[in-house]
Amino acid sequence: MSWQRLAGVPSGRRGRYAALALWLVLLAVAGPLALRLGEVQDNSTLGALPAGAESSRAAQRAEAAFPESRRQLAIAVYVRDSGLTAADRARVDADRAEFARYAEGGAVSPPVPGADGKALLFSLPVSTDDDARAEAVGAMKDRLVDGAPPGLRTALTGDAAAEHDVFDAFGGMDVALLLATAGTVALLLLITYRSPVLWLIPLLVVGVANQLAGAAVYLLARYADLAVDFQSRNILTVLVFGVGVDYALLLIARYREELRRHADRHAAMAVALRRSYGAVCASAATVAIGLLCLLAADLPATRGLGPVGAIGIGAALLAMTTLLPAVLVLFGRWLFWPFVPRYSAAAADRDHAADHGVWRRIAGLVGGRPRAVWVGTAAALVALGLGIGNLSLGLPDDESFTTEVGSVAGQRLIAAHYPQGMAAPAELLAAAGAADQVVAAARAVPGVAEVGRPQRSADGHWVRVPAVLAGAPDSAAARDTVDRLRAAVHRLPDAQALVGGRTATLVDEQRTVTRDTRLIIPLVLAVVLVILVLLLRSLIAPLLLMASVVLSYVAAMGAAGLLLDALGHPHLFVSIPLQAFLFLVALGVDYTIFLMTRAREEAAVIGHRAGMLRALTVTGGVITSAGLVLAATFGALLVLPLVPSVQTGVIVAVGILLDTLLVRSLLVPALTLDLGARTWWPGRLSRPTQPTTPPEPVLAIA
Repeated sequence: MSWQRLAGVPSGRRGRYAALALWLVLLAVAGPLALRLGEVQDNSTLGALPAGAESSRAAQRAEAAFPESRRQLAIAVYVRDSGLTAADRARVDADRAEFARYAEGGAVSPPVPGADGKALLFSLPVSTDDDARAEAVGAMKDRLVDGAPPGLRTALTGDAAAEHDVFDAFGGMDVALLLATAGTVALLLLITYRSPVLWLIPLLVVGVANQLAGAAVYLLARYADLAVDFQSRNILTVLVFGVGVDYALLLIARYREELRRHADRHAAMAVALRRSYGAVCASAATVAIGLLCLLAADLPATRGLGPVGAIGIGAALLAMTTLLPAVLVLFGRWLFWPFVPRYSAAAADRDHAADHGVWRRIAGLVGGRPRAVWVGTAAALVALGLGIGNLSLGLPDDESFTTEVGSVAGQRLIAAHYPQGMAAPAELLAAAGAADQVVAAARAVPGVAEVGRPQRSADGHWVRVPAVLAGAPDSAAARDTVDRLRAAVHRLPDAQALVGGRTATLVDEQRTVTRDTRLIIPLVLAVVLVILVLLLRSLIAPLLLMASVVLSYVAAMGAAGLLLDALGHPHLFVSIPLQAFLFLVALGVDYTIFLMTRAREEAAVIGHRAGMLRALTVTGGVITSAGLVLAATFGALLVLPLVPSVQTGVIVAVGILLDTLLVRSLLVPALTLDLGARTWWPGRLSRPTQPTTPPEPVLAIA
C-alpha cells in the first residue's frame, strides 16, 4: 500500500471514524491486560547468567545434590561498639528461638561471634515460596527493630533480605515513574504549544499506546515466554512516552504547516502524513531493530530488554500515525488556540524559513564558517569525553540503592567485624572422592582466608566446600581470587570441580557482558548504517552520521561521568555502557534522520547548500522540542531508588541533549556543508546537475 493510501485512512472524513472505532476496541481489550503485566514480571532474570557459565553450572549441581541450597539465606547481625552485653546475648538467643518458626525445617545456625567481641550473627534458610519468604523476612525485620536493647545495632541481610529490600523499595514505583514521566511530558508540551488544549491530545494518545504496549508484552510473556523484569517494564514506559511524543511533535508541526496551505484540514493532514511517514517509520525501524539486536546477548536481563522495548516502539508508531491524526482532524483547527493556523492562498509560495528566527540565525552561523563550527563542536565533544575517567565498571552491592536499606547496612556491619567474604563465601562443588585434594588446593590459593569442612551429598557422589575469601565479595581482589581458585581446582584430575557463589557470579557476569558488548555494538552499528544507506540513498552521509553518534556517545559518557561522580554514583553497573550505547545510537540518530531527510528533499529543489540550511532552519524548533521531551522522559528514571536506573537516566538524557543541541544542530550540518554535494555520493544529488523539480516528498519532516 502506498503512502498516499495510508495517509488517507486516518485523515479521511470517514476513515477517521474507522480509526477511532478500531482504537476504542483495542483499548477495551488492552486496558485490562496491561493492568496484569505485573503478574508476569519475573525479576529472577536480573541476576541470572547463561546456563553455560561456571557459576550457573555450580548452582545447578548444588540444587540437584543439596536440595536445601535452593533456599535463600537470611542473616541477622548484632553489633555494639563497646562490646556485647549479657542483655545483648539474651536478645540474640530470644531472636534465634523466635526466628526458628520462619526457618525451613526450623534450622537456625548457632551464633557466630566476631573476633573483637562486638558482634554476633546467625543465619537461617527461608521458604522457597515467594509470598511466604516475603512475609517471613518482613516479620524478622520488624522484630529486630522492636525491643532491641538501647545501643545495640541490628540488621537483616543475606539474599532473602536483599530481595525483600528491592521489592520494598520498588513498591508503587511503577506508578511513580508513570506519573513522573507523564507530568514531565505534560509540562514540556504546555511550554511547546502554549495552548490550554492541544498538549492533552498527544499525552492521551501516548497513554493509549502505553496500554497497548503493556497488553502486548503481557500476552507474549504469558504465552510465548518473553522475559519481563522491573527494569524492562520501566524502560518500556519511558520509551513509549518519549518516542511517542517525539513522533507527535513532528507530525503536529507538519500538520500545522500544511493547515496554512490547505483550507480543508483533512487534506492538510493527508499531506502531513504522506510527507512524514517515511522518516518516522525509518526512525521507528532504527530504534526497534537496534533493540532487537539485544536478542544476540547472552545475559538474560539484557536479552529480554530488546523485544520489550521494540514492542513499545511499535505501539508508539502505530498510535501516532493512526490514532493521533484521526483525533486531530476530528477536533479541527481550534485545538491550536490561541495560535490557530489560518489558511492563506499565498502560504504555498511563501518561504516559511522566515518564521523561524532563532534557527535562521543558527543556520546563518553554521553556513558562514562551517569548518570552524564542526571542528569546534567536535573538539567540545572530545573534551567532554575526557570525563569518562570519573567512571569505573562494577557496582558494589552496598551502592546499589540510592538510600540506605537493611541488607546493605547488615553487609557493612559484617564487613566491619568479620572476614569480608564471610557473608558470601565461594562454594566449591566437586566429586566426593576428590574432597581432600580440593580442600588442600583451595587452602593453597592466595586470597582464600578460610576453607570449611566438606559436606557430602545424600547420594554420596558430591561434596560442597565453602571457601571464605579475604576481600569483599564484590571487590576486584576477590574476583582475582576466584580466578586463581578455579585454575587450582580445575587442574585436579577426576575432581569435576566447579566454583560458584556470589563472587564467582560477578566474575561470570562481567565476562558475559564483555562478550555481549563486543558482539552487539558492531551489530547495532551495522544495522543502523544499512537503514541510513537505504533511507538516504548515499554512502557518505550515513558514514558521517554514524561517526557523529559514536562521538556523541563518548561525550555523553564523559559528561555523565562528571554528573554521576557529583551524585555519588560513579561505579557503573556492568550492563549500563552497552544499554546506554544502544539507546543513544538508536535514539540519537533519529534527530539526524529527521534533519537529513528534509535536507535531501530540499537539496533536490534548491541545491545542497541552500537545502541543508533551509532544512536546519525549519526543523530546528520541533526537533529540539522532541529531544527535550525524550531527554526528560529518561530523566524521570531518577525517581527510582535503584542506582542502575539512575545511571541509565543520567547517561541517556545527557546523550540525547548533546545529540539534539550540538550534533544535529551544529556538527552534522557544518560537516555536510564543508563536504558539499559529495555528502550524497553516489546518489544523483552528488552530481553537478541538480533536478529542478522535487521528487514526491515522502520523507520530509518539519
